[in-house]
Amino acid sequence: MKRPDFTNSNYVDMEFEFYYCYLKARRHKRSTTDEMKFEVYEMKNIIDLIMSIELRKYRPGRSIAFIIFDPVIREIFAAPFRDRIVHHFLYECCAPWWERRFIEDSYSCRKGKGTLYGIQRLYEHMRVVTNDFTKEGYVIKMDIEGYFTSLVRKRLYERIVWGLDKQFPNKGKRYELLRYLWREVIFDDPTDGVRLRGSSRDWAKLPDRKSLLRQPSGRGVVIGNLTSQLLSNIYLDQLDRYVKFVLGYRHYGRYVDDFYIVVKKEQLKKAIDDIAAIRIFLRTLGLKLHRRKLYIQPIRHGVGFLGVVLYPHHIVPSKRLKKNFRMVARRYAQIQNSDAVILSYLGAMTHMNSKNFAHKVFLENGWVHRF
Repeated sequence: MKRPDFTNSNYVDMEFEFYYCYLKARRHKRSTTDEMKFEVYEMKNIIDLIMSIELRKYRPGRSIAFIIFDPVIREIFAAPFRDRIVHHFLYECCAPWWERRFIEDSYSCRKGKGTLYGIQRLYEHMRVVTNDFTKEGYVIKMDIEGYFTSLVRKRLYERIVWGLDKQFPNKGKRYELLRYLWREVIFDDPTDGVRLRGSSRDWAKLPDRKSLLRQPSGRGVVIGNLTSQLLSNIYLDQLDRYVKFVLGYRHYGRYVDDFYIVVKKEQLKKAIDDIAAIRIFLRTLGLKLHRRKLYIQPIRHGVGFLGVVLYPHHIVPSKRLKKNFRMVARRYAQIQNSDAVILSYLGAMTHMNSKNFAHKVFLENGWVHRF
């Protein structure tokens, strides 16, 4: 199906646009009960959704929350299928404009980027700074504490409206519609009426700073929604531009709330001093630099990032990635139903120096290794 023109400030065919978003939302969700109920009367449900939006009666539904442990413990809120269609609509309308504004080295949840691209870019920054690894260089890695749960929704909405004002300078119907929908999505309290899944023991393991259920009113957005992924990049675009264009660090990159600066040896003292400036700037955004996740690492010693360790001239899987791959391989050998998962791990490892490790895991499970 051809993609509609979502940028038209005076829309004329919302049925076509929302049907397109419905098709996008149902990918990989057709086995869920919520999607199947919607699909039975899909056109009626789509028209009812549009009418509720046009009459300004749309309100987000109640989510299901559960705990995941891979790669770390997190709280996930799954929105109703009807709301996922709205999320896709907001994304299609706004993401292309923001995409043109984002810096090259923002990697998370962007078409043509992602973890592999982020790893390759960091390696390239390391290579350039050290003149093909012939000189000494350093990587300073930083992290934002409880990023998604500490976001101030009022400030986030103000940033969204700032973007809409730039995207639609003449305002119009589409502008007013998007302001309304973003307001409903951002200021909705996902913990109100949420249905919790999983054991109480799993929920007890979740730290307070990682749970929306334990945050003050007006703070936090859910992990798991398409809009949250876009909002994450929109809000931290301010940090990206501050570090690159105000502080002047060319060799900078960010994946969600993990970010780094690569510097030459003679720049290290200034970069360490600028950590205080970054900490102050994050406070103006209502965010906090994680004190226990600040690393200053010589490039020659190896730099951990996005599940790998990058050394001069080679990249190897991290301890966590090795542990996860062993677990997936063992599960696959026992029940033979994890094809997509194990293939994704194997695909990622083709971009690393990992043949010996993969060979060892294959032998452990009695498989033939033909890398």
